[in-house]
Order: sequence, then structure tokens, then C-alpha cells
Amino acid sequence: MKLPTLPVLCLLLAVAGSACSTCTTAAAPVQGAARHLVNTDGYGVALQGHDPVAFFTEGQAVPGSKGRQARFDGATYWFASDENLEAFQAEPARYAPAFGGYCGYAASIDRLSPVDVHFFQVLDGRLVLQHNQKAWDLWNADLQANLQKADRNWPGLVEANGRGDKQLVNVDDDGLALEGHDPVAYFTDHHPVKGKPEFEAHFNGAIYRFASQEHRVTFEQDPARYAPAFGGFCGYAASINKVSPVNIHIFQIEDGRLVLQHTPEAYALFNEDAPGALARADANWPGLVACKGR
Repeated sequence: MKLPTLPVLCLLLAVAGSACSTCTTAAAPVQGAARHLVNTDGYGVALQGHDPVAFFTEGQAVPGSKGRQARFDGATYWFASDENLEAFQAEPARYAPAFGGYCGYAASIDRLSPVDVHFFQVLDGRLVLQHNQKAWDLWNADLQANLQKADRNWPGLVEANGRGDKQLVNVDDDGLALEGHDPVAYFTDHHPVKGKPEFEAHFNGAIYRFASQEHRVTFEQDPARYAPAFGGFCGYAASINKVSPVNIHIFQIEDGRLVLQHTPEAYALFNEDAPGALARADANWPGLVACKGR
């Protein structure tokens, strides 16, 4: 742990340091509850706000309107017209993007990558998006085989990285987690390292930046391992059933997980009994997400 020298700048998705007035006890995870893995922004909006139906009807990416929206599979979709909204509501599974709106080629090699909504195709009646021109070319070099690989890999990616209907992630106004620091570097370099805009990945409503392409690939191969515990909020606060911001310089790797803390005092209190505090935070977190998540 390195003590802070800079103030933390973060956007809370909950009231900092407060326990939920309606969730004074932790809610246990629902056994067998559906898990979702959809590429959304910090507000749960998929396809960067573009209309999913328009990819089929107009053959292009068309921005939707916040005033026309529908929910499906844990994500919110926006629409350019009432007709498109009604079409989606009638058959949401038909129009929602394949592979949760993540890159089809990445899924074929068992990874999760963001997409450029202008790289897409409709295959066997399914909307498949790609990360960039390189992914597009690799995908289409052996289209049917890659589609089959992606279909085989997708259930495992959902099982490993999926979430419930709500999410609670500590991001800034642009949806950026960890103030733009590389989550993998906490494990490999043992201190915060600033990421670069050219190396980005999306996971569970947050954007992560990386210091290198190698770190980005490492994250995409196992994002649930490297994404910070408790949505990047304070581990000690979660252990006492609260949500607090963090200082990205105050952290530890506990039981193979990146746990951040709000202050040196929070760090010290957490580490009076780190295994016990981690267990309490894990028990409290589903209830905090249910109470305060989006």
C-alpha cells in the first residue's frame, strides 16, 4: 500500500459512507438467479445508446432517444422511433445483440472486448458487432467457424463474468473506473499505473484503461479476476454495510482480489482481521447492490 498524495476524484453511484436505510441487513444472493453479461455503460445503456432494431431495418447504426427505452436481459436499450420500440418489445431476443453486445471475434477466442457499433453484420438473423477493423477481418476470415466458437464460449463467459439485474460500480462521469488506472498493474506492478485511452476494455458497466495491450488482453481473458472487488468501492465500508469512495493508492490484494480502501484509517480497520472483514463485505455486498445499484 502507498499512502495517498492526491485527492480522489470519483462519482458515487450511492451516498458516500452511508448505510442503506431500507437495507440494514445484507441480502443473500438468490440461488439460481439469472446472470446477465451485456456490454453497457455506467447507466446500464447498451449499444452506446444506438437503436438495436435499426441495425436490421436500416442497415446502419442509428442513435436512439432516452425518451424511448426498453429493458431486456439486464440492459436498457434506446430507440429512434416508436415503431422500433414496439418491434423490440414484441421480440426483444430477436433484436438484442449477440454475445451481449461484446465483440464477436473476441468471444470466439474466449475474451470480452468492447465494440465499435459501426462494425456489425446480421448473421442468421443475429446482430453481431466487432471491436475494430482488425477484429472484423479476423472474424470474417473464417466466419462460420468463428461463429460456432463464439457460441460455444459464450455460456462460459457469462458464467464467469455475469451479474444480476443491478450493478454498483465506482466510475466517473465518463464511466471510467479506477480513475483511469490499470487494474492488472495492481497485480503485476504492485502499485497504481495510469492506463492509456488506446488500451480500453468494458466490463459490467465500467470502462477500464491499461498501460499496455498485453495488460488489456490479460484483463479480457479473465475480467472478473482483475476488476476491483466491491465495484471499486471501499472494502472496509462494505464490511460494515456501507458504501464509500476510495483512494486508488490505498489497496491490497486479498485472497487474489483487488480491494481498495477509502483512507489509511479504513485500511487499518480492515486489516485488524482482513479475512473476516472480507467475508463480511462479501456477505453485505449483494444487499448493497440490491439497495443502491442501478
